[in-house]
Amino acid sequence: MTQDNDQLDEQLLSPEYFADPYPVLRRLREEDPVHWCEPWNCWVVSRYTDVLASLRQDGRQFSAAGRFGAFLDALPEAERPRFQPIKDHYSVGLLHSDPPDHTRLRGLVNRAFTPQVMDGMRPRIEAVVDELLEAAEAAGHFDLIGDFAFHLPAIVTAVVVGMPPEERHQFKAWSDDVAAYSASNRLTLEVAENALRSLLESRAYLLEIAARRRTEPRDDLISRLVGAEDDGLSRGELLSTCVTFLVGGHETTTALLASGLLGLFRDPEQLAALRVGPAAIATAVEEFLRYESPNQRIVRLAREDIEIEGRRIRRGQQVMFLLGSANRDPDQFPDPDCLDIHRSPNRHLAFAAGPHACFGMRLARLEAEIAFNALLRRFPKLRLTPPEPEWVPSYQLRMLKSLPVAC
Repeated sequence: MTQDNDQLDEQLLSPEYFADPYPVLRRLREEDPVHWCEPWNCWVVSRYTDVLASLRQDGRQFSAAGRFGAFLDALPEAERPRFQPIKDHYSVGLLHSDPPDHTRLRGLVNRAFTPQVMDGMRPRIEAVVDELLEAAEAAGHFDLIGDFAFHLPAIVTAVVVGMPPEERHQFKAWSDDVAAYSASNRLTLEVAENALRSLLESRAYLLEIAARRRTEPRDDLISRLVGAEDDGLSRGELLSTCVTFLVGGHETTTALLASGLLGLFRDPEQLAALRVGPAAIATAVEEFLRYESPNQRIVRLAREDIEIEGRRIRRGQQVMFLLGSANRDPDQFPDPDCLDIHRSPNRHLAFAAGPHACFGMRLARLEAEIAFNALLRRFPKLRLTPPEPEWVPSYQLRMLKSLPVAC
């Protein structure tokens, strides 16, 4: 390994990376776009064209199956057997399978996210937004995340899956533990134990709901999946898919709402332009997704020996595709480090691409457009207040810890 590679690894592991990862990502793209990261024991791919081309090969050159189960290899060998339920969880389900299983599951889940279903969700989302912001307005100041951006997608996710929205704090706790596992690059025993406990509790909870839906079906994701059991859907696939949506269906939208608003606060001209031209909110949301991609990476396993940018990736090796880096690639996006709410075209990869492109992207866009429209309309003097916001130290999720605002 060269000295430059050592320096890149040091910068990737530095605490400063989380505050501003983009200088390091720029170095990766320019100096070593297919980088072997020794501490993480994986390849790191950072250029837009390479990331896009590779994601389009999901299920052929790259596999989504078993990639997170491989994280357990970082634990002492004697400890691994008791974490078998984690390995089993990450071996099936929509996000953890390849065609043909993935194709079959995708067809089932897509029924919950059709344009018609999303249109039917709009009044409910608008009502939730108005209720949350009315409470915030009465206080005069609030934490955008703790008082709004967490609750909105958590409530909507609960409704879509089929859980009582008032129990969202419980599934948030489960989600945090499971997400910490999948976001880890160097798994610790503590993170694995927390993930195992929350995974088992959430699966048991979902099994109870699924049992009720067999006799009392509703218009929700669990009912649709339970109804597909006669067509060969396994219990493991049902539970893994529901847990996946619980974990990923709300945190990324929370991150999007907070980072998008922070971007506007830091660029008053863009904020003013959006206030006088709210018709641009849909385009602005796409730019928020690109500028601070909520999901920063996709992890895969190589199914065969592959060459990218002259580097030989061996069968079975882990490959990390950096969506956040691809979305700042100047070869694809002019002035990529500038927020431009009118950017067009904007072919960002915030929702990934290929067979595993995010199945909840319509819902995330709808929630964000409704939320930003309501925030700008209701609070013409909305502003950031101290302290300066900090970022969660996660390689997976680009998320602020809090965002204090006054209205």
